[in-house]
Amino acid sequence: MALKSAVLAIDQGTTGSAAAVMDEDGKVLAHVKQEYRQIFPKPGWVEHDPEDIWNSVLATARKALAKAAIKPARLAAIGVTNQRETTVLWDRRSGRPVHNAIVWQDRRTADFCAQMKSRGLEPEVRAKTGLVLDPYFSGTKLRWLLDNGASAAARQGRLAFGTVDSFLLWRLTGGAVHATDASNASRTLLMDLKSLSWDPELCAMLKIPSSVLPEIRPSIGVFGVTKSVPGLPDGIPISGIAGDQQAALFGQACFDKGEAKCTFGTGSFLLMNIGDRPKPSRSGCLTTAAWVWKGRATYALEGSAFICGAAVQWLRDGLKLLEKSSDVEALARSVKDAGGVQFVPALTGLGAPYWDPAARGLICGLTRGTTSAHLARAALEGMAMQNADLLLAMQKDVGYKLKSLKVDGGACANDLLMQLQADYLGASCIRPKVIETTSAGAAFMAGLGVGLWPDLDSVRKVWRKDKVFRPKMAATDRSRRRLAWSEAVGRARGLK
Repeated sequence: MALKSAVLAIDQGTTGSAAAVMDEDGKVLAHVKQEYRQIFPKPGWVEHDPEDIWNSVLATARKALAKAAIKPARLAAIGVTNQRETTVLWDRRSGRPVHNAIVWQDRRTADFCAQMKSRGLEPEVRAKTGLVLDPYFSGTKLRWLLDNGASAAARQGRLAFGTVDSFLLWRLTGGAVHATDASNASRTLLMDLKSLSWDPELCAMLKIPSSVLPEIRPSIGVFGVTKSVPGLPDGIPISGIAGDQQAALFGQACFDKGEAKCTFGTGSFLLMNIGDRPKPSRSGCLTTAAWVWKGRATYALEGSAFICGAAVQWLRDGLKLLEKSSDVEALARSVKDAGGVQFVPALTGLGAPYWDPAARGLICGLTRGTTSAHLARAALEGMAMQNADLLLAMQKDVGYKLKSLKVDGGACANDLLMQLQADYLGASCIRPKVIETTSAGAAFMAGLGVGLWPDLDSVRKVWRKDKVFRPKMAATDRSRRRLAWSEAVGRARGLK
């Protein structure tokens, strides 16, 4: 391998951090994960300790480099991808967080969002940001932090706000750079999608002082270089940053308008490339910045389901039905269907296209014959069904039916889930060789940022297909099961 021909991708996720080392041929030389604490102070509240995040990033980076047998000095660049709306506020002088990070799943600002909606503010927010007024996004989380002990320090210019990418960039550069990229900024409720800049009226609406905000930069390009990072030499460029779902879209080589992917992680996230204009959704989806490169923005429609793989974690940890998450496929395969059981995984409310934070998880259709296998199968079907809801909403917005969907994320290794997904979508699902495409996207962006790959065509050439899942279910069966699912969703939304 030639000198400086590898890229380190930092993939900072909701339940853990990962690091991957990729060579110039797109081969992943090492991929290492590490979980960290989940903090639940109150019902509906979810937090992370930013120091846990940072330590897990350092640990996985060190282990990945060791596993790949790559000396840090041989890295051409570092890419960062991250859980997006999770909100961090830290002291500029000490670099220390002033509060735990408030995670994207957190619902503590639901009442505040409802108040803003009652004041008729959502149309303006939606028109400018492509988002809805929901606790999911960063802006109201930041408002809560300011209202709960941080306001005075913020007004004095002592504090810095960021999504997780900004916090990591600050730490990686030894406090030299306070910046974010457009994809992450587009998830805050504070950025205008067309101008790709912080909007003064939105900031005033949420009472956010501009002094706390990071600089918005293109997703691909050198943000800064490493300084005083344990285990890494100074001077390595950080040259690609994107939110995890946009990074996955990039990592799936969905560079053309109309291409789409679905990431199966803690939640599930379906994104479709819609080109260089931010098309508004009329079907409950979001419009988001996908990436910015060489002065050109690419946008995407997005549908997010808050609970996907987390439903399997709940079966494992909450109900004790599984010893490990990967056991769910064999258990679900042991029955031919879910036996009439419906599982709506609204454990933290419902995201797109419903946007109902008050909805509750629901399991219905139980009989004396229901077994743990039926519950496992129903969980997988619920995960696939909610993604079908998202795609149908997107198809209304773009006016055509998707022929195929690229899939990625840890849960897409589950062949049964992928077949169910193809069946309920009525479209093929294409799984790549590298299913951790958030890491791949960060690596590709970082490599492009320093010229390791010269253009998008060179990235397309190193993307590789693994397996195609084609729909097998009859249209009449699909319609019948979709109707039963819709009825169950209606019940879940009534449990308030």
